[in-house]
Amino acid sequence: MIDIRKLKELVRLMVENDLTELDLRDEQETVTVKRPGLHVPPQVVAAPVLHSAAHVPAAAAAPAVAAAAPAAAPASPAAAPAAEKLPAIESPMVGTFYASPGPDKAPFISVGAKVGPDTTVCLIEAMKIFNEIKAETSGTVEEVLVKSGQPVEFGQPLFRIRPN
Repeated sequence: MIDIRKLKELVRLMVENDLTELDLRDEQETVTVKRPGLHVPPQVVAAPVLHSAAHVPAAAAAPAVAAAAPAAAPASPAAAPAAEKLPAIESPMVGTFYASPGPDKAPFISVGAKVGPDTTVCLIEAMKIFNEIKAETSGTVEEVLVKSGQPVEFGQPLFRIRPN
C-alpha cells in the first residue's frame, strides 16, 4: 500500500509542474496518477507489478527509442501550404518526443491515421516520466512535425490534423 504522504507529494508535484499524468513503478507496486483537466481532481490507480522475463523498465528502453523508431515521412512540399492551415496537436509540456512506446515498437500514429480524442499520439518524457499525449480531437493525421528523440517545447506543434 502506498504511503499517503508520498501520494500527496506526488499530487503536489503534478500540480506545480502542470503534469496531466504520472506513472511510477517499482518492484512491489505501480501507481498511476492522472489529472484529466484543471477542474477535475486527480485520479489514482495502484496495482501490483507482474514480473516477466520480457519486462524492461520504461526508463531503460527510452534512450534506444530515438535510434530505433523511424520518423514518419513529412508531407510533400506541394501539400505543405495546405497543411499549415490545419489545426495542430501541440506539446502540453517541455520534454523529449517519442513516436513509439519502445525501440522495437511501431509508432503510435503516422500520416493518414484516423485519431479520436482518446487516441495516444506520442510520449513526451519530462523529468524521467513518460507522459502519454492524447489527440484531444478527431480527424486524420496529415503531417508529423517532430522526429522521435527530438526535444520539444510547450505549445510546439507536433502533428497537423485534418478535422473529420
